Amino acid sequence: MNRRAIGLSLVALQFVLIAAMVLLPWTDPLWQRDAIAFSVAGVLALAGVVVAVLGVRGLGRSLTASPVPLESSELVTDGLYGLVRHPIYSGLMLGALGVALAGATGWHLATWLALVTLLMVKARWEERMLLERYDDYADYALRVGRFIPGIGRIDSPSREG
Repeated sequence: MNRRAIGLSLVALQFVLIAAMVLLPWTDPLWQRDAIAFSVAGVLALAGVVVAVLGVRGLGRSLTASPVPLESSELVTDGLYGLVRHPIYSGLMLGALGVALAGATGWHLATWLALVTLLMVKARWEERMLLERYDDYADYALRVGRFIPGIGRIDSPSREG
């Protein structure tokens, strides 16, 4: 299977997990779903959407559905990309956490953890390709966190992988 097909498969799985988060039954909650819980969940979900949308906008012409970089793309390191290397993934994780907190079931939490794991694996695979594609990516990854500012910087590109 080629890189593009693998990348699109990972994207499809990510959307399946996000859809599952919304469609899972909301019965037998692990905690009380009251106004405070729904407020916190709503703020997290909205913040996640905002971060993801700003990440999409920040990529401009370099945006692709696949984690495989486009031949015509340029490395984006400003805006949100100056704070984290994968703001779209950060937004998806944050928004999905809001949905998981609102759903309040073990299945919601397990699905959220599966999504986080998938996005972590996807980001590491994508970063190997970005290191191949852009000479400046290693320096960028030394300065900028993966999903959270300052956290997940690559100490040495040869140690990632």
